Amino acid sequence: MDRFGLTPDEWTAVMLSLRVAAVATLASLVPGLAMAWLLARKRFPGHALLDGLIHLPLIMPPVVTGYLLLVTFGRKGTLGAWLYEIGIVFSFRWTGAALACAVMGFPLMVRAMRLSIEAVDAKLEQAASTLGASPLVVFLVVTLPLSLPGILAGSVLAFAKAMGEFGATITFVSNIPGETQTLPSAIYTLTQVPGGEPAAMRLTLISIGLSMIALLLSELLARRLGRRLAE
Repeated sequence: MDRFGLTPDEWTAVMLSLRVAAVATLASLVPGLAMAWLLARKRFPGHALLDGLIHLPLIMPPVVTGYLLLVTFGRKGTLGAWLYEIGIVFSFRWTGAALACAVMGFPLMVRAMRLSIEAVDAKLEQAASTLGASPLVVFLVVTLPLSLPGILAGSVLAFAKAMGEFGATITFVSNIPGETQTLPSAIYTLTQVPGGEPAAMRLTLISIGLSMIALLLSELLARRLGRRLAE
């Protein structure tokens, strides 16, 4: 047994899950915020279509999402073949797991951020524009600070989704110990091994604990931000 009563392989799965979830969340943050603002503040032809495409991973089977990632970003995929030539590989790598988790968590992130931006009084943004502020300055000075609680909530939701993602990840990058075996895939593997139930339960409890900690921290930070904004 290693630290916290885990074997080295179990500890590796935990740390890899945290790494994948953190990278997926950080990589999604700027695109997610941009899409949330676009959907909240702009009306254009194809608005509903874009909204539907963003939320598509929520309603499709995760295996379908993983397969589409494989045929797109695999070494012989539409984009993957070109990326492979310049040394960027996603399939069967932990970076591919992060990509799959980012895609699956993106709709949750965008939805939370969009609702938060829509809750910001548009008159405040109009007043700032009237005073000569550029759209970028209006967003950074008015919209962004007022929508921070929703941005934080969306980020935590995406992180929690990444921690629990299984179907798309295992389809796209397989279940390679030390490389792509995250907590969910490690738990699945242990349930298939005779006598693996105790280890599976340990990892299940750790997964629940990490998700709860993330949600509690999000709630605490959101309340503090809300109090500061109300002052």
